[in-house]
Amino acid sequence: MTLTIELGTQPDLAFGPSPLGELTAALHLLSAAAHHPAQHAWITSVTAALPADLADRIQSASFLWLVSTADFLVPSRIRATLAEDLDDLDALDDDRFFRAALLPACGADRRNLPNLDRALTPERARDLAAARGPHQAQFVDRLTTDLPGVRAWLRRLFEDCEQAFFADAWQRVRVQLVNEARNAAERYKKKGLAEAVTGMSPALSVRDGKLLIDKMRDSTASAATLGLTFSPTAFGWPHIVVADEPGWRPVIQYPVERLGGTLPLDALARRLEALANPARLRLCWLLARGAHTTGELATAWQLSLPEVSRHLAVLHKAGLVQKDRRGRYTLHRMDLIAVSRLGTDLVEAMLR
Repeated sequence: MTLTIELGTQPDLAFGPSPLGELTAALHLLSAAAHHPAQHAWITSVTAALPADLADRIQSASFLWLVSTADFLVPSRIRATLAEDLDDLDALDDDRFFRAALLPACGADRRNLPNLDRALTPERARDLAAARGPHQAQFVDRLTTDLPGVRAWLRRLFEDCEQAFFADAWQRVRVQLVNEARNAAERYKKKGLAEAVTGMSPALSVRDGKLLIDKMRDSTASAATLGLTFSPTAFGWPHIVVADEPGWRPVIQYPVERLGGTLPLDALARRLEALANPARLRLCWLLARGAHTTGELATAWQLSLPEVSRHLAVLHKAGLVQKDRRGRYTLHRMDLIAVSRLGTDLVEAMLR
């Protein structure tokens, strides 16, 4: 599964962090703490200091960034301050704001609702939102009856978050993010976009004039006319957030912290498939306990040498087994670190 962005001949590209995008990533951490054990200390310290009223308001709006992110929360313009990002959000026309806010509230996918204005009536939107929870239902009611009030409420929420915790957090990560964006822009100028995106994340690649994002969904967007923005985030691991609403400039928000690396989906699938075979699992049982030759493995499990060689080839290709040469012998051994990370790799791939 791949998310594809058509690049065109010479797309306008921008590189830079977004204060609002980073605040959204931080709010996601606070709303989905179980997904981010590496940030447990920061989450705990911020949560403990949050005023009760602000914590309640964050919870009531969490669907805007918890599962899917409203596209207006991942800005395409590079701004220096949260206030500038919020001014841009205020300038967004009501129709675009309404559409972008309605989708996560309803748990809807615009790719399944191409004619959203006709397919998603206010009544249908409220039914979908009510199935998601009371906060979503109340939000849709307010969205359809008091859109200006919702927009003002959301801006106040972000401003209060800045005062409570985000100003300090942004000050701590801003320089790192600016440097990452500058380095990505330099790689692009000197070596091209393919090299630039590989340096951002192994989950990004360029092929045949297309940017490919390794995510568990299939969709296609275009940057040929409106361009494309790459926005690094310090709080976003392991998520790669893609804002690709039709008619909007696409944005890729990618994490700069690579805790153990990002395993591409095809590599993860190879590892899971390699271990799904009972014969290979038996070989792995021995290889996990020490290095063995092909002949030793064949003798231990009463298999033919060609059969063992075929199984070892699959395990080597999947990156689960490594070779050590000892004179004229080749010893095979299990990469226990790679095996131990499989659960984490699977979770990160699903959350990406």
